[in-house]
Amino acid sequence: MESSHTDNRAVVIGAGLGGLSAAMRLGAKGYAVTVVDKLDKVGGRGSSITKGGHRFDLGPTIVTVPQVFESLWQECGRDFHKDVDLRPLDPFYEIRWDDGSVFTASGDHDTMVEEVRRLSPGDVKGYEKFLKDSYRRYVVGFEGMVAKPMHKLWETIKVLPEFAVLRADRSILGLAKSRVKDHRLRMALSFHPLFIGGDPMNVTSMYALVSHLEMKFGVHYAMGGVQAIADAMAHVVLSQGGQIRLGVQADEILVDDGAAKGVTLKGGETLSAPMVVSNADAGHTYKTLMRKQSRSRWTDRKVDSRRWSMGLFVWYFGTKGTRDKWQDVGHHTIMSGPRYEGLLKDIFIKGHLADDMSLYVHRPSVTDPKVAPEGDDTFYALSPVPHLGFGNPVDWAAEKDAYKAKVAKVLQGLIPGFEEHLTSEVVFTPEDFRDRYLSPHGAGFSIEPRILQSAWFRPHNISEEAKGLYLVGAGTHPGAGLPGVVSSAEVLGKLVPDAPVMPELKVAAE
Repeated sequence: MESSHTDNRAVVIGAGLGGLSAAMRLGAKGYAVTVVDKLDKVGGRGSSITKGGHRFDLGPTIVTVPQVFESLWQECGRDFHKDVDLRPLDPFYEIRWDDGSVFTASGDHDTMVEEVRRLSPGDVKGYEKFLKDSYRRYVVGFEGMVAKPMHKLWETIKVLPEFAVLRADRSILGLAKSRVKDHRLRMALSFHPLFIGGDPMNVTSMYALVSHLEMKFGVHYAMGGVQAIADAMAHVVLSQGGQIRLGVQADEILVDDGAAKGVTLKGGETLSAPMVVSNADAGHTYKTLMRKQSRSRWTDRKVDSRRWSMGLFVWYFGTKGTRDKWQDVGHHTIMSGPRYEGLLKDIFIKGHLADDMSLYVHRPSVTDPKVAPEGDDTFYALSPVPHLGFGNPVDWAAEKDAYKAKVAKVLQGLIPGFEEHLTSEVVFTPEDFRDRYLSPHGAGFSIEPRILQSAWFRPHNISEEAKGLYLVGAGTHPGAGLPGVVSSAEVLGKLVPDAPVMPELKVAAE
């Protein structure tokens, strides 16, 4: 094989948002990139399924920091907004509690203060303090760390004094409790880590920065869903001369003399390259794709000892002739169940599938009519549930229908009579996440973002297990969520040099 000094080939495993972002950045640096993915569409967890005229966006639905996409496109000499139609949402979302109370989140400071005052007048001052907490954590945690390489321990050590001042050891729920007394507001200010797989009772209060992110950058929806973003990314990769091969699965990362040499696919084909970027889950990368390699840090035992994010039960469904029904139900609704802390303990600590639940309900048809046939609606209802790694995991083959019926009962409180209008539907359980996305334990968001599983403690973007091997996506730094996985590729771009100039190109230039 040619030496890496003259070989500009790179293989990216996985066409999720992290893998596509990596391919774009490598293409901009002059690499000849081949992306492989086992699915039939790009996007990974952000892909979609179309059934009966309904497009079901399978994963992320909210774009909170468009700037990470704008920066990515600029790096490739393109304009993100010419390729993707991004719409700001106002309000951002509603939170509804079982007592009938509602909290409407928006980007306007005064409006938010009045929402707090309406629910709990005595908590206004505490809410203002929380916003200051959020801003300070944004400066340190987002501006200071998200897009910076954290594979050297010193990079984490040097921020510890600031972490100490900000009480990063306290959970985000603990921070919310210290600022407001109303149990509903405590939930409203602390639930955000659930969108990246974290337990609000245990993840660091640094994640309070999400509240500032929402206020600063807004909440957006991409017309065509996140699938449209993934498709646009794939178009950029192809325009750079890269290849995207769908329906093929990586079987093994090849390593020789401590250096990556390529990837073997299921079926036996080998793609040789001195650079391999894995957008597969970090656990799958090390335990499966590198199963034949001796590993110094990410041994099977080390991977197995990690705490994993929760699983997800997601019911995607269409309804006939309902576009003008349920006028008070917007694009994003969070239905908070009767228990908050108790339910979190069941999901993250006990591994118990509870009878009660909280739901995130997505109704994109109010913004994007093309998501459903004319006059119809497309929904998904997402319930956090335990992952499959507990000692007595949920048997979803036995429980799926019963749990779906419980979800339907809760949904009746939001969209009464919806079952009479049901058309197409798809249900995902943690077993589907395990099988479709090769996610360890069927976890929805890879490794849980606890403080000792973040930054240097997380699987590094530049692997210590093989020279030329890199990781992007939810399981590496900075973590899950669209800004996180796209930023992981920005970190990659800072670690990887420009591609070597191929000998034939030197001749042509002369």
